[in-house]
Amino acid sequence: MTSSTEETTYSPIVTTRSQRILEDDTKPKRLLSIDALRGFDMLFISGAGTFLLLLEGKTGLAWVDAIARQMEHPAWNGFTFYDFIFPLFLFVAGVSLPFSLNKGLTLGMGKTELYRKAFRRMLILIALGWLYKNAPITFFEPSQIRLGSVLGRIGFAGFITTILYLNFSAKARLGWVAGILLLYYASLFLIPVPGYGAGDLSFEGNLVGWFDRTFLPGRLLQGTYDELGLLTQLPALCLTILGAAAGDTLRANSTDTRKLQNLLFAGAVCVGLGLLWSLHFPINKHLWSSSFILLTGGMAFLLLGLFFWIIDVLDFQRWAFFFQVIGLNSLTIYLAYRFIDFHYTSQLLFGGLYAPASEAWQGVSQSLGALALVWLFLYFLYRNKLFLKV
Repeated sequence: MTSSTEETTYSPIVTTRSQRILEDDTKPKRLLSIDALRGFDMLFISGAGTFLLLLEGKTGLAWVDAIARQMEHPAWNGFTFYDFIFPLFLFVAGVSLPFSLNKGLTLGMGKTELYRKAFRRMLILIALGWLYKNAPITFFEPSQIRLGSVLGRIGFAGFITTILYLNFSAKARLGWVAGILLLYYASLFLIPVPGYGAGDLSFEGNLVGWFDRTFLPGRLLQGTYDELGLLTQLPALCLTILGAAAGDTLRANSTDTRKLQNLLFAGAVCVGLGLLWSLHFPINKHLWSSSFILLTGGMAFLLLGLFFWIIDVLDFQRWAFFFQVIGLNSLTIYLAYRFIDFHYTSQLLFGGLYAPASEAWQGVSQSLGALALVWLFLYFLYRNKLFLKV
């Protein structure tokens, strides 16, 4: 933990302050929309998703049930809003990169030093990811240790995007995105899998699963493959590269209207291409299909544009404080939710209040109480200026 309120250097997980340069290029101002969007995303991981899911079938309202059903991942092909949560986080991690990397360069940091910092963060995040996914770690049964993790993926994406950002132009980086997604697409359709052949995108016969079973040691989440395994690192990386492009848009010396137009245009193009591509390469979060990457990347551009317009352009900021508190300590709550039983504490503190409710509603009430405790915990850290950084 740290009590510093100064702007943090680059972190693929959390930055306590994002900057934008105003039109006079002299007065740096915090870009609150990035923190708020990160907090909005983390809210669903911090308990809002569970709360909404538990509402299904309890209110008698069709629209509530429809929202609740969006809080579950599809069995295979298809898309729900909950599929968007992790891709959005990868995207937002990329948005912060141009601010921190350019600040580092301005302060006289060389590329080697920036590479070293990003590499060290990647290693720390991989280690934290292993701990998160495997605690208690089965040291004497290494075959039961899962190597793939959310934090590891974020660390890898941040490191590779740092290298690309410091060595390639914006247009060239978009070329990398196109190349990776096309190569991934071609690989899954053209490389034959033993026993299944080429182009098999089924749960059992896809190339991703065969690659993990062959080259990834330890426990695979889905048994025959791991959606956070090896091959899917490449398309997932593209979301962070796209996020860096969005960050460059926000840093540009142009009007807010032009920035918003560019974000919305990029979002519309990506969504359109993703839907068109899905006609042959289905939208599939488990495979991190190229169509899935473009769809979620486009949605992230559009949502960032919405937050930027409301918060930083129209200056409606008071409502964003709720999300800002979460966004400033995203790594903290991600780890805390694994090791602190907020639901148990909710039952202890609030169980007497919702005891008269029906059994079906008790679970909903307990989940809501846990969500409130999560936010209060983060608010305590915020008020005391404690932010976990990597």
